[in-house]
Amino acid sequence: MNDLLHELQKTLSREIPITRHLGITVVSYDNGSLILKAPLEQNINHAGTAFAGSLNALVTLSAWGQLWLVLKELNIPATIVIQDSTSNYLLPVSNDFSAICHKPEPTQITRLEHTLTRKGKARIELCAQIYSHHEVAMSFKGRYVVSSNHIE
Repeated sequence: MNDLLHELQKTLSREIPITRHLGITVVSYDNGSLILKAPLEQNINHAGTAFAGSLNALVTLSAWGQLWLVLKELNIPATIVIQDSTSNYLLPVSNDFSAICHKPEPTQITRLEHTLTRKGKARIELCAQIYSHHEVAMSFKGRYVVSSNHIE
């Protein structure tokens, strides 16, 4: 699993360069939950708390990374883009912060795989959260579009 997480970190750095500037790192993938982390120092705003755009980037990328891992597990080469999202900022974040995105339910993964195989494109919704002092500071729901890289 460490090789896969290392590959995800390299993919984020290469394909989404802002991750380097925000200091985003892949922390773990345990029991189907992906955790990404970012330092407050590189993402601080004028009020001394985490910049909303940085928080949004982290949750968006945690869901993107979760989907990337699912596709790796299915051995499906594909392109992932976000279609739309909703974010709720519930508490200020005044420390280094982490986003967690749980693996989709097996029925969602099966539907994604079948639709992608049949149509070459599929959509899936994922949720992620940022916690501050054991309380949800931000919640996120995003719809991602996956396009097959399979060429016939």
